[in-house]
Amino acid sequence: MPNTKLRVASVPYLVGRPLDAGLAREPEIEFTRAVPARLARGLADGSLDVALVSSIELFRLPGASYLDGPCIAGEGRVSSVQVFLRRPVHEVRSLAVDPASRTTVVLAQIVWPGRRPELVKVPEDTDPRSVPADAWLRIGDGALREHLAPSSPQVFNPSEAWRARTGLPFVFALWVARAGIDLEPWAPAFARSRALGAARMAKLADEAAAAWRVSRIATHRYLFEECLFEPGERLAPALFAFRDAAAELGLVRRDLHPSSVSSAGHAGLQPDSDASFVPLPREREKQQIRAGLEPGAPS
Repeated sequence: MPNTKLRVASVPYLVGRPLDAGLAREPEIEFTRAVPARLARGLADGSLDVALVSSIELFRLPGASYLDGPCIAGEGRVSSVQVFLRRPVHEVRSLAVDPASRTTVVLAQIVWPGRRPELVKVPEDTDPRSVPADAWLRIGDGALREHLAPSSPQVFNPSEAWRARTGLPFVFALWVARAGIDLEPWAPAFARSRALGAARMAKLADEAAAAWRVSRIATHRYLFEECLFEPGERLAPALFAFRDAAAELGLVRRDLHPSSVSSAGHAGLQPDSDASFVPLPREREKQQIRAGLEPGAPS
């Protein structure tokens, strides 16, 4: 293991916890959290070494590499990434975009049905809902909570449109290392973190439901059904399909071919304070959610 601490950052959203749950306990890692746009800047200016960053940055940072393993992806609709509509999607002419996200702004342009709307850039730390536009794009816990609210407006879901268009999952974020950083020695640490996060997923969903005062079924469906954390061999095809589609619009460089480091073979949940917590098996959890049962209820 290298002698210098690795500067690692993740997103401040619920969806990041199944991947980063164990990183703060790694003695050789200096761990923080920030919104995706700030993570991208950190990799670009060298203040971060590795980040759970928007996938689009992989094709904007020369020399970057990525961990071929756990990531944040979806097989279709993902409720924490939404375009909220003030009018029917085909009538939208202006779209206020969340300054926190870069990947989703590109994805929305790729999959938009019909004429693409004018993008209205919102200053950082500004709620995109406050901008006069026909629709607004929002990501993260705020988008998820807004969508779960009874008063939520109609939405257009970009990842659902991507799946329909390509048949591939969409990769929102993954562990990306800046140029000059060798991910290989650190792969076991990220695998340990993922193992811990996987064991805690049901607990994370329960805590979010309680904090947000929403249905446990909704938060469990989000983490267990909508989010895909281990796409396996589909990761690279999904990433490069996104690169090519974005390059068609002139939004990334098609000539970048980032290298990867596999996390396969690195696993192991370390004993901790949650050692007595035994989560429901993933398949049973999913079956209960589909049946509309409270997660964890006797079946």
